[in-house]
Amino acid sequence: MVLVLDEEQRVLAASRAAREGLDGIVTGEPVPGDLLQTDTRGDPLLVPYEVDGRRESILYLSAPGELAAYEELRAGFTAAVSHELRTPLARLLALLETAALPGEDPAALVDQARGEVEYIRELIDDVLFLSELETGRAVVALSATRALPIVEDVLDELREPAARAGVRLVAEGDADTELPLRQRMLRVLVENLAQNAIRYAGPGATFSVTVLPGELRAADDGVGVDDDDLPRLFERFFRGDRVRGSRGTGLGLAVVKHIVAAAGGTVEASSTPGGGLMIRALFTT
Repeated sequence: MVLVLDEEQRVLAASRAAREGLDGIVTGEPVPGDLLQTDTRGDPLLVPYEVDGRRESILYLSAPGELAAYEELRAGFTAAVSHELRTPLARLLALLETAALPGEDPAALVDQARGEVEYIRELIDDVLFLSELETGRAVVALSATRALPIVEDVLDELREPAARAGVRLVAEGDADTELPLRQRMLRVLVENLAQNAIRYAGPGATFSVTVLPGELRAADDGVGVDDDDLPRLFERFFRGDRVRGSRGTGLGLAVVKHIVAAAGGTVEASSTPGGGLMIRALFTT
């Protein structure tokens, strides 16, 4: 359960779990003092930060047993990140060692090494962004945003890599429809959905993002996903057998899930008729 407080400890925002599970939570009113005390929930975690010169803080309240579960999850995540970094680092080292051998083309090998460095940078960026979401440093849904202009802008920025992959990008919906996300979070959400389609939908596919009241729908008519893989698409580092050798970090859809969940919504994946993949982010209106 998460609360956002101003410097006088008045409630600015609250997660759905906090609103439903705690008494006395009123926006604009001081947070009940007992929530700041140690009790059966364990020690509350108060994380201060600044935004536009204002001092605010995130108050995280855990339920019994959550800390142990979190520590287990963190340990598993650290191990997974370490494993994912080993492969590109090993490839990078091999390329640099090969470049020093006589008769090799150093320029071409350095170019390949640059690609490995870019992959490592992308992986680290995704990991840091997930950490930012989970520690509450990025407040996801303090405002609503007219979604279609953001979707159009993001897809325009991705048209060049989409064209190289043979994927057509389409934005649809009502220009006045708002979704309960800050602009930055909406941009990240759309970028990850689009990049997933660009990487995996396949040449000749069309990827569309449709803005509906309370919903963001992303669908393609590409190669699709095996039915057995659909429930695992939002797991960190998961890649289906069809795309196991791809260059993606395996974190894009995990980021999507975290953003939507932080805004009080849900996300689901399904196969589209005739192949392809549909991902729906559903928000409470």
